[in-house]
Amino acid sequence: MLTCDICGEEVLLEEDMKTHLLLSHLENELHCPLCSLSGVSYEELCFHISNAHPERQQTAQGAAHLISPPGSSTATNTGGTEREKPQTSQSCLARDSWDEVGDVSHTGATGVTTVLIQPKQNKTLESGDSSSGKTASTKLRLTTGSPETRQASVRHFNEDSNGPKSQQHNKAKQKRLSLTRREELFTCPMCELVCSSSVILHEHVELHLQEQSSAEAGSPGSDLALARQLQQEEEEQRRRQEEAQEEKEFKKLQRQFGLDGRGGYRRQLESTMERAVAKGLMAPSEFHCKRAEMMESLASGVDDGRTRTQGVVRALHEYYQTESRDCVHVWLSADTDHYCSSAGDKGWGCGYRNFQMLISSLQCIDVYSSFLQDKDVPSIPRVQSMIEEAWKEGLDPQGASHFNQRLQGTRAWIGATEMYSLLTSLGISARIIDFHQPTGPGSTHPRLFEWVKQYYCQSSKSSRLTPRLIQTALPPLYLQHQGHSHSIVGLEQKKNGSLCLLVLDPGSSVSDTRKLLSRDTISTAVRHVRKFPGSLKHKQYQVVAAHGILSAEEKQISILNSRTLCAERIP
Repeated sequence: MLTCDICGEEVLLEEDMKTHLLLSHLENELHCPLCSLSGVSYEELCFHISNAHPERQQTAQGAAHLISPPGSSTATNTGGTEREKPQTSQSCLARDSWDEVGDVSHTGATGVTTVLIQPKQNKTLESGDSSSGKTASTKLRLTTGSPETRQASVRHFNEDSNGPKSQQHNKAKQKRLSLTRREELFTCPMCELVCSSSVILHEHVELHLQEQSSAEAGSPGSDLALARQLQQEEEEQRRRQEEAQEEKEFKKLQRQFGLDGRGGYRRQLESTMERAVAKGLMAPSEFHCKRAEMMESLASGVDDGRTRTQGVVRALHEYYQTESRDCVHVWLSADTDHYCSSAGDKGWGCGYRNFQMLISSLQCIDVYSSFLQDKDVPSIPRVQSMIEEAWKEGLDPQGASHFNQRLQGTRAWIGATEMYSLLTSLGISARIIDFHQPTGPGSTHPRLFEWVKQYYCQSSKSSRLTPRLIQTALPPLYLQHQGHSHSIVGLEQKKNGSLCLLVLDPGSSVSDTRKLLSRDTISTAVRHVRKFPGSLKHKQYQVVAAHGILSAEEKQISILNSRTLCAERIP
C-alpha cells in the first residue's frame, strides 16, 4: 500500500500513485514548490515567486515551462534535439531543487507540452543513488488539451517514469513539497484547530460564528430580547417625533401670541408705514411726520387718540329712546369710548384696546374718577409696562412666568388674568367669572347672558317698576374667549324673554364705529353691536368685572391670593 505524501491518499500500485500525483497535484492545480501557496493562476504564481523568493529565481527560460499555463505560447522545437536558450525572465522553480531544464517540445494540436528536467543529487533519497553521483532525468508532460489528450499524456508519463531512479526522485519531491506546505500553519483562536492556509482558517472561523449566531437565535430569551429592543427603538422614534411636534406647536404659539421676537407696537407701525411708502400710498414727508408723532406718544405713555370714537354709549341711549320698540328692557353701562386696533397692533392688540375702553369708562364714574384723577388713557406700550410693574408687585406669578416677565417690545396677547392684574395694581377690585363649558343647546351659553343681566340689574333693585331704558353707572364688562376679546356695554331683553348683548369690538374700524353716531346709519350699525346667544358658541368664555376700590390691606390680600389665581366658575 502506497501513501501520497502530499494529501495522504492510499493506492495499491505504483503506477496508480504516479497517475494520482499527475492528476491531483500537477494537472489540476498550480502551487509554489518553495512554500504552501496553491490554487492560483500562472501569472499570480510567477508574481509570487519573484516577490516572495527573489533569492531563488531561475535564469533559465526552460524552467518556466514546467508550470506553463494552459494555452501559453512557447517556442516549438520541430526536431526535438535543440534546447531553448535561457532568458532573463523570472523563474517559477528554485535553483536548489532543479539543475537544468532539458528538452522542451510541443505536440501542436494535441496541446501536450513535454519538458525534460534534470534534478540535482538529492541527499534525502532513500535508495542511496546519491552516493554514486548519478542523476535521473524525468520527463513531464503538462496537458492543456482535451480529456483524451490528457489521458494519453498520463499513459506516456507512466511509461517514461518506470525506472527506480524516477521513483526515488518522485518520493523526494513529494516529501520536499509536504515539508514546505507544513512550514506555515494557522491555529483557530476558538478551538485550536491547525489549518494549512489562511483561507481555510477564515472559512473555519466563519462556521464557528454561524453556529454561535444560530445558538443565540435559538435561545429561549432571544425573541423576547429582540422584541424589547424593537419596542425601545419604536418608543425612541415616537418620542423624537413628539418632541419635534411639540417644538413646532410651541413655535407656532409663540408666533401666534407675539413671543417670537418680531418686535412690538413701534416696530410693527414703522414696518407698516415703510411698506406704504414703498407702494406709493404714503409720501416720505408724511412718514417722517407720523413717525415723530408716534415717538412723542410713546415717550409720554399716553394714547394718541387716533383710533378713539367718543360718545358711543350716549348715541345708543338716544337710539333706544325712540327706536327698537320690540325691546322690553335695555340696560346700558356708563359712557365708554371705543378704541379700535391700529396699524401698530393689528392682529394682537384687542386686549389692550379693551382695557383702554374700560379706563375711559372708569374715568366717567364718580367712584373711580377721584381715584384715577390725572390718569390719561395709556398707550399700548405703556399698558405693557403697567402689567410688568404689576408682576413685580407679586401679582399673578404664573402669568409672569408664562411671558418670561416681559411684555414690552413684543406682540404678546393678554387675557382675563392680565386684566385682573392691571386693575388690582391700580387699586380697583376685580372678579373673574369663568363660563368654562356651554350651558345650552348648540354649544350656547345662556348662563352667561343671565349673569350679565344680573350684573346690570343690581343698580335698579330699589325701584319697584323697572323702566324700559336704564342708563347705569356701571363700567363695561371685559369678555374674553379664545383668540379675541370684546367689551359688553349693554343688554337687551326682548318681549319673548330672549336676551341680547351689546358689545364693542376692537376689530371694528373707526369709520364703522362712527356710523353709530349718525341717526341715518345707526339702525344699520347697531346690528353689528348686537350679539345673540347663537353668536357666542366658543367652548369657554371669561368675564372680568370691576366693582369698587381696594384699600391698602385688601390690595395686599388680593396680591397674595393671586399666587394661586382662581376664577368663579359657572356652572
